[in-house]
Amino acid sequence: MSGDTSAASRATHGSSTSTESSSDAPGDSFLARSRATVLAYVALTKPRVIELLLVATIPVMLQADRGHVDIALIAATLLGGWLGAGSANTLNMVADADIDQKMKRTARRPLARHAVSTRSALVFGIVLWIGSFGVLWWAANLLSALLVTATIAFYVGVYTMILKRRTWQNVVWGGAAGCMPTLVGWAAVTGTIGWQPIVLFLVIFFWTPPHTWALAMRYKEDYRAAGVPMLPVIATEERVTRQMLFYTWATVISSLVLVLATSWIYGAVAVLAGAWFASRVHKLYKETRAGAEVAPLKIFLQSNEYLAILFCGLAIDAVVNLPLITSYF
Repeated sequence: MSGDTSAASRATHGSSTSTESSSDAPGDSFLARSRATVLAYVALTKPRVIELLLVATIPVMLQADRGHVDIALIAATLLGGWLGAGSANTLNMVADADIDQKMKRTARRPLARHAVSTRSALVFGIVLWIGSFGVLWWAANLLSALLVTATIAFYVGVYTMILKRRTWQNVVWGGAAGCMPTLVGWAAVTGTIGWQPIVLFLVIFFWTPPHTWALAMRYKEDYRAAGVPMLPVIATEERVTRQMLFYTWATVISSLVLVLATSWIYGAVAVLAGAWFASRVHKLYKETRAGAEVAPLKIFLQSNEYLAILFCGLAIDAVVNLPLITSYF
């Protein structure tokens, strides 16, 4: 009798457990799907690429108003810029969905693996643009909002849809879109565009080719499979690294022009960081000429570090606001 009771008890307990599991499963599944959907939409914005926005925008805004830190304006401009960059990256993925499926490096992107529909991504990208325009116009001024709109149009319409699949100079001219945060940040503070943000624009403009080609050297078979004529796909490694060396020196020289509007802090950082970056690219060029096996991904990572160091140096220089180097002459 006791055995039957025990058995009945176990059966009842098991039935209860089974019922609880079946009732929890739909909820768990819904939460998992919701989480996956949110992460897919976040991935559309390419969050890591937006780091460049932070690196470029904040120091430029601080330099535009040396000695002062308007946290509210900086935060609003970053939000507007983030929405704009997210819009550009999302619309870029819409246009590039076909080739993203062919490249191992991009095969896990949301549209390539059908985690988000093309129509939904398109609507999402447009909504982000509208949000970006509204935030910048309200918090800063119309010029900064228009500059972000021009950035999105250029990145998607000119770089992605025209240059990327037609010429090896795609990242040379298309890289101009990534330079726009310097103009947006300056315009948000001053309502104008001066020579200093143009210099910083050129720094990022010249920095983009060696940065991107280093990555393309590592993944050139991906680009070849997708039919994208990146320079490492169509040229020898020696020619690629020679071009990288040219643009690296153009980057360093451009960065030194800004010394005219800064103190010795930025000047020292620009000289030391520039020498460090240029020496590493020189080393890569010599290795390719010698036929040695190279590690271009190290240059890609170092280029990120160089730009971060340079702009952080500018931010510190602007906040400390020591006398300008030109004041000594």
